[in-house]
Amino acid sequence: MTTIQTIFIAVAAAILAAAVASIITSRKMRGKVAYMLDAMEDKELNFRFDEKSLRGRRFNRILNRLRNIFDKERHEIIEQEKYFGLMLDHVKTGIAVIEKDGRVAYCNNTALHLLGIATLGHIRQIRAVSDPLYQIFRTIADGSEEKASYYNESGKMTISLTAAEATINNDTVRVIAFNDISNEIAENEQQSWSKLIRVLTHEIMNTITPISSLSDTLLSFDGVSEEVRNGLSTISESSKALIKFVDSYRNLTRIAPPVKKAFYFREIAERVMNLTHEQAVISNAVCTYIEKSEDVLLYADQGQITQILINLVRNAIQAEAKNIEISAEINLSEQVIINVTNDGLPISRESQEEIFVPFFTTKQDGTGIGLSLSRQIMRMHNGSLTLARSNEKETVFTLAFK
Repeated sequence: MTTIQTIFIAVAAAILAAAVASIITSRKMRGKVAYMLDAMEDKELNFRFDEKSLRGRRFNRILNRLRNIFDKERHEIIEQEKYFGLMLDHVKTGIAVIEKDGRVAYCNNTALHLLGIATLGHIRQIRAVSDPLYQIFRTIADGSEEKASYYNESGKMTISLTAAEATINNDTVRVIAFNDISNEIAENEQQSWSKLIRVLTHEIMNTITPISSLSDTLLSFDGVSEEVRNGLSTISESSKALIKFVDSYRNLTRIAPPVKKAFYFREIAERVMNLTHEQAVISNAVCTYIEKSEDVLLYADQGQITQILINLVRNAIQAEAKNIEISAEINLSEQVIINVTNDGLPISRESQEEIFVPFFTTKQDGTGIGLSLSRQIMRMHNGSLTLARSNEKETVFTLAFK
């Protein structure tokens, strides 16, 4: 074999070896890339390629760098999700993401609070809150707006719902946003009633005052027969009674602005119990005070809040309650919550819708302004007065100071 042949064979062998090595290396590289992609797709990033060995070190280093970049991006996305989730939990709008089969992909804390439930995995759970509300969640369409009223632990709620469709991972979902509009509706109703009462009292007073005055004048004349005198006396007394009755409704539109100062609520509770003690003893009722948070401090008009609580306690006594409890606490939102609970006759479901409406009363000698006036006072304190619940077990009125 000549020297040239020997060199040719050696070169051919080297080329063949290089080709084989290249094929093997290429196959290993493809295998590493495939392994890395599978792991990343399964969100398993606990792998790392060897960078100590000289063979493939540079390629392994590149793969490890790609893995680190992906891991960093993944952690940043997770942190952003936590951040946006935290933000959504602190907004006053309830948000629920509903999948096609009714499952709830996401629900913020506000939504749970407004619905009065602890968790929400499927919209069928809303049936326990209100069937009409469940039907709205099930059928509300993209871009539409609905309103619904229902009862939860906080009392009657009225919410406004809107829906928008979105695509997540090729699946269409509905994003339902809803807000509590109870106060807004109540405020509008109160303004309407105030305007109506102002007009009615003005017209009635303009009509009845001259009648009362004229009947008194005629009674002062001599020579009036006994029969006519009796008729005039009846007209005069009835007119004055009607004037007094109408004048009481003017209180709804003439409430003095609250003169607020800081005080411990315990002081008011003790005063209310003292002022209603005699009536409670006569009716064989017991009124107690429980302070659920230590030293509940309130910034309000003492006289006006006392007036509200006396009205609620006397209503409870008239409802044949034997146990009346006034309780005070500070909730997680730093609101002062006052509950007046009694075991008297429950308020009917029909009446629960009307008890805060002026002129409405279930008592024969009632004027129908007590609860309306109380709610108006609470609004002037930037608070609320609601009927939390009324059943065979108990009736609870709640005063919330924001």
